[in-house]
Amino acid sequence: MKRILITGAGGLIGRVLRAGFAGHYALRLADIAPQDPAGQHEEIVTIDIKYPDQLNEMMEDVDTVVHLAGIPDEDSWQKIRDMNIDGCYNVFEAARQAGVKRVVFASSNHAVGFHRRDRMIDDRVMFRPDSRYGVSKVFGEALGRLYADKYGMSVACMRIGSFRPDDRPSAPRHLASWSWISHRDMVQLTRRCIDAPDYHFVIVYGVSDNARNRWSNANARALGYVPEDDGETYAADVLASNPPEDETEALFHGGFGCLREFAGDPDRID
Repeated sequence: MKRILITGAGGLIGRVLRAGFAGHYALRLADIAPQDPAGQHEEIVTIDIKYPDQLNEMMEDVDTVVHLAGIPDEDSWQKIRDMNIDGCYNVFEAARQAGVKRVVFASSNHAVGFHRRDRMIDDRVMFRPDSRYGVSKVFGEALGRLYADKYGMSVACMRIGSFRPDDRPSAPRHLASWSWISHRDMVQLTRRCIDAPDYHFVIVYGVSDNARNRWSNANARALGYVPEDDGETYAADVLASNPPEDETEALFHGGFGCLREFAGDPDRID
């Protein structure tokens, strides 16, 4: 049974992965926040990724790190820097020092949020972060590329879309812009990244099989990902119960991530 370390295991995605991974892997569940007691084949670890000296023992005998820990949305630069940049580096470096062979990094669609929504995009598009949070995910992907090329680590970066607590789309963007991913599809995609035969570095999109999809996800399919859910199932309810998107917000893949603090000229964003 592979030993999988999940950082940020007490967060929303971490809790869903914990439940979905039960019986498949031995889990080391790390978070600064309290977690439910350990079950069979589980260990609970309390840790703050800002402090490198706390990470070494956590990496012992680990096959794959699923790195979720960090600030999950836009915030001040200091918080983003401490957790999503310094903390991310600490995790990759501790994994390297411990000889961990694979890291699965929770990136975000906000790393490429300022691409225009009328264009399909794939893993090869230029970075266009829409926020400080998005910048931190660009950093994480670049760091993953470095550790793959320089240190021979196998790295997958999941550009996660709209993962909702109630496991259903809740805003027009989740439908019209492609972005919703169901809980079971998130579990499946992460397992594919963990279990796929050897790969060097790969970027995949964390998205379900949405009818209005705007992301090309060939890399995920190559890993064996076959999403089971489609946000279109909820389209009528979502569109009836929400106002239309802001005109500027609707132009870009990042949606509201682009709109926050926006003072630019949309016509100059090609």
